[in-house]
Amino acid sequence: MPKNKGKGGKNRRRGKNENESEKRELVFKDDGQEYAQVIKMLGNGRLEALCFDGVKRLCHIRGKLRKKVWINTSDIILVGLRDYQDNKADVILKYNADEARSLKAYGELPEHAKINETDTFGPGDDDEIQFDDIGDDDEDIDDI
Repeated sequence: MPKNKGKGGKNRRRGKNENESEKRELVFKDDGQEYAQVIKMLGNGRLEALCFDGVKRLCHIRGKLRKKVWINTSDIILVGLRDYQDNKADVILKYNADEARSLKAYGELPEHAKINETDTFGPGDDDEIQFDDIGDDDEDIDDI
């Protein structure tokens, strides 16, 4: 049988991700928008973020970003503030690490913002451990 190349089922979702390496223009915040850092993912398209104005907000990921852009903890995002609810916001844009560094260099983000935090398990004591090769047993497998 020939290979199914139709657009039925999940095949329409399996496209090539060619826009990963594209450079896009850096977007700055406008009125009613704020930069934030993701604290916790809550599921159902929601997350908890600490905005850089000092307020912790419950944010909703908009439909355009929902299945296409993966947002993780400690990512820098741009949120749109709501006029009628100060403790809730909507995620407008996710910045990658290079864009976040540029924002920090322009002075848009505060200096205490950690941009690319790879230590997800917290500070550990196992960073200074030295391992030595104790067993120098070069036994041949035929001798056993």
